[in-house]
Amino acid sequence: MSTPTRVDYQTEPSRYRHWKLKFDGAIATLAIDIDETGGLRPGYKLKLNSYDLGVDIELHDALNRIRFEHPEVKSVVVTSLKDKVFCSGANIFMLGVSSHAWKVNFCKFTNETRNGIEDSSAHSGLKFVAAVNGACAGGGYELALACDEIILVDDRSSAVSLPEVPLLGVLPGTGGLTRVTDKRHVRHDLADIFCTSVEGVRGQKAKDWRLVDAVAKPAVFAQAVQERAMQLAAGSHRPSEGQGVALPALSKTIEADALRYTHVTVEIDRTRRTASLTVKAPTGTQPADAVAIAAAGAAWYPLQMGRELDDAILEMRTNEPEIGTWLIRTEGDAAAVLAMDETLAKFSDHWLVRETTGLLRRTFSRLDVSSRSLFALIEPGSCFAGTFLELALACDRSYHLALPDDAARAPKITVGERNFGSYPMATGQSRLARRFYEEAPALEAVRAQAGQALDADAAFAIGLVTANPDDIDWADEVRIAIEERVAMSPDALTGLEANLRFNGPENMVTRIFGRLTAWQNWIFQRPNAVGEKGALKVYGTGQKAGFDWNRV
Repeated sequence: MSTPTRVDYQTEPSRYRHWKLKFDGAIATLAIDIDETGGLRPGYKLKLNSYDLGVDIELHDALNRIRFEHPEVKSVVVTSLKDKVFCSGANIFMLGVSSHAWKVNFCKFTNETRNGIEDSSAHSGLKFVAAVNGACAGGGYELALACDEIILVDDRSSAVSLPEVPLLGVLPGTGGLTRVTDKRHVRHDLADIFCTSVEGVRGQKAKDWRLVDAVAKPAVFAQAVQERAMQLAAGSHRPSEGQGVALPALSKTIEADALRYTHVTVEIDRTRRTASLTVKAPTGTQPADAVAIAAAGAAWYPLQMGRELDDAILEMRTNEPEIGTWLIRTEGDAAAVLAMDETLAKFSDHWLVRETTGLLRRTFSRLDVSSRSLFALIEPGSCFAGTFLELALACDRSYHLALPDDAARAPKITVGERNFGSYPMATGQSRLARRFYEEAPALEAVRAQAGQALDADAAFAIGLVTANPDDIDWADEVRIAIEERVAMSPDALTGLEANLRFNGPENMVTRIFGRLTAWQNWIFQRPNAVGEKGALKVYGTGQKAGFDWNRV
């Protein structure tokens, strides 16, 4: 695409063009009704409930509205308002006119949104039922796969399918292949047939192959969906009488070389191709009990900061692709961060605290999987403590300034209890466990120092930071490290970072992102997909794709 306009990830229900939200006690209905003229960019129509990034931005917002504004909701029915069509997946014409970077970034955000559905099911007691009431293909089926259960209407025509390989010469890139095997345990030979067939599988056969959980005739379909949603809701711990928290638009100032929020600031150095992302600690008196937390609502510090950080990451990933190195900084009182952590721990069973912890968990994970080099700079005034230490632990490297002759000014870091599992990575590990390969001696040495403010030498001694230059060497060492980094191939760095960051156990989520980074990234650039006669380019023209038959 030529000279794209800035993408804004903030929206709200009155601005939705593609989704309808309905609430009925413990059940919410999230209905796809895509406006085919409402594409985020010109050049394509979103026919047959096909989607683009704009559709997923609304879905991401709708999920957060359900999580925070409607705590009484315990299960969500995902369905379609279009006759005979659930969702036909990512819009092919959008993919055909998009740059490679746009396609991959789009797939990544879609992955994260689908993973967020599963995250809420696992941690928040929010269950999802896909009521597939029409044709369900590609990314549409991948949305259904992210739900806890899939009910397919048995009307002799509605089918589920993943036709990307035979139709487009690419893969089901938002987790389709992985969820079919790892989540639904479809036998691999049946999965092979399924993923190489254009027409898909319908009715009882779809259930027998484990592609769906149940089928229902049209006359009883709505009743079957409602009954299953109520059954899932009965097992949820979300509060029936909870008072929701409205999520207002974030206060954000966009400048030519900066993003400024209340608690998060991003400053861009275009000459160096770096961005300094600074997160500020809470200030002033903070809510100390559940009543005060609920009264603070969306202005409660950890919730507001989490929303701002999430938006900043998305803004930078989509709108500043040439800024390849992010310098992660913190600013403020470490004691205030640790006090926030105590509150999060003390009221962890409160629904709003639980949802806020979930938001932070997903936001830190979004940082992990961002294809940017991440360097933490621990300088005077920093507050990498507890929850904020996760920012440094997520980085590829961390530089901690040593000031041996000025103990008062010397920056410190503090390990807290929340660093031992409150914000697991995609691997399911804490970042500390990932860092030390779960080796007991190293983790025990770190735990022995928990709660202690560690200067650069002490942090370096137990392996918590990469380097501890003193004030004489600091400027040159950090400058050289950054200059070397930005001079390297972004493609090679993306592959390197993804491999090194996720050295822990493989699971469904790591396999999804691994396949996106390696397989789909590669396939999306091959002539068989995007060449002059590539399948993505000629789709819908009546021409037959021209393939290079050499296996690579």
